[in-house]
Amino acid sequence: MTLNPSLDRTIEVDRLTRGAMIRTRSARLDPGGKGVNVSRALLAAGVPSTAVVTIGGPEGDQLRRLLSDEGLTVRAVPVHGHTRSNVAIAEPGGVVTKLNEPGGRLSAAELAEVAEVIAAESVAAGWVAGCGSLPPGVPDDLYADLCARLTAAGIRVAIDSSGPALRAALPAGPDLVKPNREELAEAVGRPVGTLADVVEAARELRSLGARAVLVSLGADGAVLVDDDGVVAGESPVDRPRSTVGAGDALLAGFLAAGARGAGALAEALAWGAAAVRLPASRMPRPADLRRDLVRIHAVPDLDRPLVP
Repeated sequence: MTLNPSLDRTIEVDRLTRGAMIRTRSARLDPGGKGVNVSRALLAAGVPSTAVVTIGGPEGDQLRRLLSDEGLTVRAVPVHGHTRSNVAIAEPGGVVTKLNEPGGRLSAAELAEVAEVIAAESVAAGWVAGCGSLPPGVPDDLYADLCARLTAAGIRVAIDSSGPALRAALPAGPDLVKPNREELAEAVGRPVGTLADVVEAARELRSLGARAVLVSLGADGAVLVDDDGVVAGESPVDRPRSTVGAGDALLAGFLAAGARGAGALAEALAWGAAAVRLPASRMPRPADLRRDLVRIHAVPDLDRPLVP
């Protein structure tokens, strides 16, 4: 489920200089939004999923066409607001500057229609993933309400969001939350500078209700904290192209691999690293994966500082 999808334009430049006229090396337009990217990554790997998205205005029509062209199974909910456009400027080495619009407001009636679609689509689903930021005016507890209804029906729920929406979802008992380093630090109200800090913060989210916490750490890999304990790992990328959508690919890989344990974490890392090697927000196909580069640490070095 992506309530705030987007048109994502990624522009590659040799160097970003404020106030200058810059000639681009390439440009690419992709359908965007965290949940959309999760479905795109699953599709690339041959794993079926349904993308539930809101669609509004001419931008929404264009997003619908892009999703259709990629072959995604989509349930689009028409809304009166406009679908947002985001711009990512990628420099060599994988440095990305992002400009994200807030998106259009959703009415109570539109949110109710989304809930009906989710209820219908979730009947045969293994997981429901609520992904991304909430549009302006949407209550912070929307993911919490979604989680409470679905978990009561025995459906597993993953939440990949941030800020108040993530915090509000925790008491509803999501089966999985996937913050990145910045989102984790925001959720616990303190910086995380070492793996020990990450583990302590993840355990705090579990104490608030999350059953498992998968933390994406960029170049530092990822950490999984669940009922079985703590597992960490990384997958080096020698030539990064773009980090856009890498965390979404990581989540998709984790879900596709069963969403539990070191094996699922290893697959998640392979998918996330493969996305970083690709331009723009392209999602990796099986041939892009380098599982041989993944390193898993059942007993991680918790004192290791994270890359600044």
